[in-house]
Amino acid sequence: MLRLSLRDRLPGGSFAHNLWFEASRTTYALFLTLAYRFRVFGRHNLPAKGPALLVCNHQSFLDPIINGAAASPHHLVFVARMGLFKFKPFSKLIESYNAIPIRQGEADTAAIRAALEQLAMGRIVLVYAEGQRTPDGAMHPFQRGAAVLLKRAKCPVIPMAIEGAFDAWPRHKKFPSLWGHRIAAAVGPTIPADELLAEGADGALRRLESEIDTMRMALRDTLRQSTGGDRPAAGIGDQPMLRTLAKKS
Repeated sequence: MLRLSLRDRLPGGSFAHNLWFEASRTTYALFLTLAYRFRVFGRHNLPAKGPALLVCNHQSFLDPIINGAAASPHHLVFVARMGLFKFKPFSKLIESYNAIPIRQGEADTAAIRAALEQLAMGRIVLVYAEGQRTPDGAMHPFQRGAAVLLKRAKCPVIPMAIEGAFDAWPRHKKFPSLWGHRIAAAVGPTIPADELLAEGADGALRRLESEIDTMRMALRDTLRQSTGGDRPAAGIGDQPMLRTLAKKS
């Protein structure tokens, strides 16, 4: 298992800031484990240090704490939609968890510049390439804004998949179901920038879409087996498992 000092978990972060993030993550990970029997596969694929982009599908409001728990011991920088920063108390909270704002549906040069600055410090930046939470549980096409960041960053990319979070907290519900659902995450092998961008930024997006959805469906198959086919229920986008998951960390 990868071990990092508290200082190295977010390069350049203060001791107090990193301690706050670590204490919060430990609490959220315990909540996920108790409420959803949370499991992480492939954590051994995490690099020893950044910079790196972590690209993940987006299922629910639970995703940031899932990503944060799955990426342990690294502390992530979260690219979050601008609307979440309107309410000042909540804005201060998510900023304390390393969130930076981005405008949806447009080329936000300020957000890209902020993400590049975080990467220059050796940090891992999380991007939800779909741009918004899935409306139906299936993974949707990645947005071109993510391709711009991939091209500009020229850093390794870590694919990650989440499954079960949509079932626990679908987009149309105000609050999550706290019991009776299972959630899991999978970390894929890190992809070097040169390899990923060999067929251009659009080709990089298509490859990430394929790899992340393959991991997601493998997670779905694993969760259904562990619940005797009960959870998560078969739904839109369901298909047979395409490959086995990496060994559990």
